[in-house]
Amino acid sequence: MASIPIDSMVAAGPLRVANKRLESLLVARMRALLLMPAFGLIAVVALLRIASFGVLGAPDTPMSMEQRLLPPRGEITDRNGLPLARNYDAFALWFNPAAMKDGGSPLVHTPAEVAAKLAAIFPELDRADVAERLASGKAQYLRRRLLPEEANQVFEIGEPALELPAEKERFYPQGSMAAHVLGYVKDGKGYLGMEAVLDDRLTDERLRGQPSAISLDLRVQGALEDELRKGMLSVNARGAAGVVLDVDTGEVVALASLPAFDPNDVKPTDLIGTKEQRRLKQPSNSFNSVTYQVYELGSTFKPITIASAIDAGVVRDLGVRYDAKPVKVAGRTLADSHSLGDTLNVPEALIHSSNTVTARVADKLGGDKLRDTMRSLGLDERPYIELPARGQPLWPGEHWSRITTMTVSYGHGIAVTPLHLASAYAALVNGGIWRPATLLKVEPGTEVKGRRVFKEDTSARMRQLLRMVAVYGTGRSADAPGYRVGGKTGSAEKPSAHGYRKKSLVSTFAAAFPMDDPRYVVIAMLDEPQGTTASSYQRTAAWNAAPIVGKLIPRIGPMLDVRPDLSRDVDISDLRPLIRSDIE
Repeated sequence: MASIPIDSMVAAGPLRVANKRLESLLVARMRALLLMPAFGLIAVVALLRIASFGVLGAPDTPMSMEQRLLPPRGEITDRNGLPLARNYDAFALWFNPAAMKDGGSPLVHTPAEVAAKLAAIFPELDRADVAERLASGKAQYLRRRLLPEEANQVFEIGEPALELPAEKERFYPQGSMAAHVLGYVKDGKGYLGMEAVLDDRLTDERLRGQPSAISLDLRVQGALEDELRKGMLSVNARGAAGVVLDVDTGEVVALASLPAFDPNDVKPTDLIGTKEQRRLKQPSNSFNSVTYQVYELGSTFKPITIASAIDAGVVRDLGVRYDAKPVKVAGRTLADSHSLGDTLNVPEALIHSSNTVTARVADKLGGDKLRDTMRSLGLDERPYIELPARGQPLWPGEHWSRITTMTVSYGHGIAVTPLHLASAYAALVNGGIWRPATLLKVEPGTEVKGRRVFKEDTSARMRQLLRMVAVYGTGRSADAPGYRVGGKTGSAEKPSAHGYRKKSLVSTFAAAFPMDDPRYVVIAMLDEPQGTTASSYQRTAAWNAAPIVGKLIPRIGPMLDVRPDLSRDVDISDLRPLIRSDIE
């Protein structure tokens, strides 16, 4: 084998090292050349993205730590920021049967012992039912919404099968107050009221940190519910309903339907009612009489008829006297509840609530004009309000016969909700503008423009006439001193399949105050009131619904910045001489 010279081996070593270095340098350069376009592309994309922020706005960003700490559902407050619905940390009582055994042997307590100890903490629990549920071996909730002190007591039982998972619960600090407005939350979803209406906003991660203010005033709401409840119980009525409405903005300041339910305590046993209610898991007493139930509201419609006639020029001279004797038309006889004399003028007809004179005025006005007025007041459509439960009026149709025109003029043959009536009365007294009712807080200067229904001078005249009803007529028990109340009573027999039920009335008083500068409409309604000592054994609105308003207005007036002033009133000096004093 040939040998390699030593000096050649020495020379070859440095050469191989140099070649290796050159090769590595070339590889590094090639990699750099290959990566440069990639880096350039990334830079271009980043610059385009930054530029797009300025044109299109930044995209949704991940939740911040502050957002993650927010409750899963936003707070609802009244117009003054007082809490109506909020979340709080609570515990659930969960039965875990897997923990009842350890190596095949029962742990600590028997089902009967556990049930006895739980009943000692929660007296309303049925011990036998709880023991049976525990013995079934089925994992289940035994109770929700435990307070921390209750959870501690359960923990002290020392039973591993009773677990206490922490939960975020919806809480209504005011209990059943405004329940029909708020609704309730079940399994994270809002039902019935503003919980359903505002569901998307209340759960939006970007908005839920800001409370959602609605139009209610908690103080007024409490007073309304209190007076309605006392009035309902005093005459053994089936139910009651009421509204306080801002005449200039359409804001619902208070809305109550009684009996109510407690949104803090919606249980499966409450899920009764219609098929739709059961499907939606609505609790008992969840029926909203203010926005969903339609009623024939009787004589509260008479001012609407008179206003329409004044506006149309059919009634010009309020001193003109009309035949007040019974009216025979279409085989029927329309009469007053008792004789009011042979003739009455319009002020007297309203003060003493004459069906016959109102019917004759409507007959002169004509069905088309009366229908158009009522349609302009929204009485042919579901009420304008955000709540999902809105009743469809019973409307007489497109073409009104003579008898239909006459009976509708005093509130029979047409059925609407109390909220319809409140919005109509707002238009009667606020200068003639109808606006939709709303449960959303309206900022000053942003109220809905509305539509004109009555002339301003017609509205001014109606303020006089409604004030006279409270001073001289059937609404005297609603006349709170210093608040210049005006309004109209209505007592209507409830219809049935076999005609009207004479012993079942709906009694209503529709009012506004102060009548020299109207601010609020107040509606109070009682469903089937009975004659009791509290109402001098009378069942009509003058004896039961009107007194509710008379007690309510002095309570809520100062809350709404309306102070009593005995030195002011509506000027009725030109109408006072028209009223006969001999009418009972």
